[in-house]
Amino acid sequence: MQVHLVDGTYELFRAHFGAPRATTSHGSEVGATRGLLRSLRALLKQPDVTHVGIAFDTVIESFRNQLFPGYKTGAGIEPELMAQFPLAERAARALGLATFSMIEFEADDALATAAVLAAADPRVDRVLIASPDKDLLQMVRGTRVVALDRRRELVLDQSAVRAKLGIEPESVPDWLALVGDPQDGIPGIARWGEKSAALVLAHYHNLESIPDDPTQWAIAVRGKEALAQNLAGARHEARLYRQLATLRTDVPLGTTVADLAYRGPDRETLAQLCVELEFASFAERA
Repeated sequence: MQVHLVDGTYELFRAHFGAPRATTSHGSEVGATRGLLRSLRALLKQPDVTHVGIAFDTVIESFRNQLFPGYKTGAGIEPELMAQFPLAERAARALGLATFSMIEFEADDALATAAVLAAADPRVDRVLIASPDKDLLQMVRGTRVVALDRRRELVLDQSAVRAKLGIEPESVPDWLALVGDPQDGIPGIARWGEKSAALVLAHYHNLESIPDDPTQWAIAVRGKEALAQNLAGARHEARLYRQLATLRTDVPLGTTVADLAYRGPDRETLAQLCVELEFASFAERA
């Protein structure tokens, strides 16, 4: 069997910016939640989708904000979208999905923890992490744990991650520490770009193994003197950025692989939610 782990926060954002806006008779914007319901229904209709979990950032801030003040917050998110976060979680539960609501941790941490849990079960043939987020590529293992970009219908196994980024999945946190991640508020190290970071980490794999002295580098990289100098002067920051980019796999989800088995929607709850969303057509199809 396969286990699908869905990035619910990404799906909600995707629906908000990709689906038509919709306002109820009471003036509430519900277009993103409707779009999420349609997207999840399409996933559940696929014959190989039997075990599913979905994770949401119930609040945007997490323990990482205590580690680094510049880490991402909810600032700048449209109020019409933010107001639909609770609706989205209710929608996922009404559809009958195992739903993980993250407050201290992030949705990505829940997905990483669930991926480790599922991959350890010998009954599971493949774990698909449904998210285009580069952070989650660190969880890819061979062809057993893969990333799924539903929008582009792409599956990335370990060889595909290597072809895409130039590094092994385990080096993704180190790569993000050097390059930075603007979406998460990780600034990275000056002068380090995606290409230079990939070249260096393909050889050294992690920050600790990169020599401070560029004359000791065993690879040829353009501008290595400046790269080495900037990293040497920001080792502490680089390690912090890597910690921010490293997903936690110890989130107390309180679930098992058996709990992820899809058994259909909670019809009464879904019907009530569709009344609230003024989305009768979906209730009839579901």
